[in-house]
Amino acid sequence: MTRIYGLQKMTLLDFPGHVACTVFLGGCDMRCPFCHNSELVDGSAPPVMTEAELTDFLKKRQGLLEGVAVTGGEPLLREENLELLRAIRGLGYPVKLDTNGTHPDRLRRALGEGLAQYVAMDIKNSPDRYAGTAGLPRFDLAPVRESVEILMAGETEYEFRTTVVRELHDDESFRAIGDWIHGAKRYYLQKFTDRETVPFEGFHTPAEEDLARWAEILRPHVGEVSVRG
Repeated sequence: MTRIYGLQKMTLLDFPGHVACTVFLGGCDMRCPFCHNSELVDGSAPPVMTEAELTDFLKKRQGLLEGVAVTGGEPLLREENLELLRAIRGLGYPVKLDTNGTHPDRLRRALGEGLAQYVAMDIKNSPDRYAGTAGLPRFDLAPVRESVEILMAGETEYEFRTTVVRELHDDESFRAIGDWIHGAKRYYLQKFTDRETVPFEGFHTPAEEDLARWAEILRPHVGEVSVRG
């Protein structure tokens, strides 16, 4: 049974085109040093509700909410989280799924069962910088590459996105990312913003001119490129 570590009862931002709620799940297989939800990474934070309590909430909001955004942590980390997606879909809600792409088999199954109507997948950095940006001494990029291919070859709506940190990204990062996801539908550069939950100090928001230049580097490769935040 999935435990729920956070619930934002209404959002106009997390699920494009929908009035939604956002469900936060615990646990992640990355340790990004700039993570905004670091208290959810190791699952040590206390859960705020059970799956049954969440479904009760969603039943009461039928007709008011238009969708559910499921984020983390990494929602595809555990097999049991697919059951949560099935329960949400069983109530008639479209699902927007956030993922870091490390579990392509579960992503493929989720899409095949129609458990997600929109997927937002993180692209942490260029391939040669992935491990450091993910906060890991070593990193096998093959599962992430497979998830990119699944989304780009499928029919489910999706976006790729990078949380952009001044100290971790530069022109070469986005040249390599552009080459990697060439032909993708949409890509967002999300401005890093420091907050108390970020596990390490010393990270900063990039300058506006840098963000604009990086967006231009990506535009020949991706159908829609925008800056968020």
